[in-house]
Amino acid sequence: MSSPGEAAGFIPPHGNYRELLSYQKAEAIYDITYRFCQRFLTRGDRTVDQMIQAARSGKQNIAEGNQAGGTSKEMEIKLTSVARASLEELLADYQDFLRVRDMKIWGKDSREAVFVRRLGTRSPLTFETYREFVETRPADVVANIAICIINQANFLLDRQLRRMEQDFVKGGGLRERMTRARLAHRNGSRPAQS
Repeated sequence: MSSPGEAAGFIPPHGNYRELLSYQKAEAIYDITYRFCQRFLTRGDRTVDQMIQAARSGKQNIAEGNQAGGTSKEMEIKLTSVARASLEELLADYQDFLRVRDMKIWGKDSREAVFVRRLGTRSPLTFETYREFVETRPADVVANIAICIINQANFLLDRQLRRMEQDFVKGGGLRERMTRARLAHRNGSRPAQS
């Protein structure tokens, strides 16, 4: 970070992933998935490891991508895309769980789904927002809660990816910013902010 009066550097602010709503939702999804697997799946079932790993990958890749974004927009986009893909895989696991057990998947506009979406507007958003429901409701309800939150996180990640694309087109990558900063230094002027 540059101090007042000092020229801004060519590495943009980054690393605030905990403030991203997509990260907060992904972290809640991880916590819910961990507890879901402990409560409702058999120990030793390969699905347990796959679901927990997909949930972890969603959360961790948002964090890593956000941190990498300061020096590599390409890496930020790639890791955010991996997070999105991991959450999509997890979404399919929850849907499979419900489908093969002939359990209902809530409609997007069902009373229950709307309730979960409203819960997701609390700030800060943490697992505590959902704890009461995740620890006391049956498997079909918990799976549907997870599905609702994953859909919200995926929507947010899609928006982030579009924004990253626009930011890259507008401001370029690190090499372009470095070149602008070096040329501005040579010319004795401040680089244009992008």
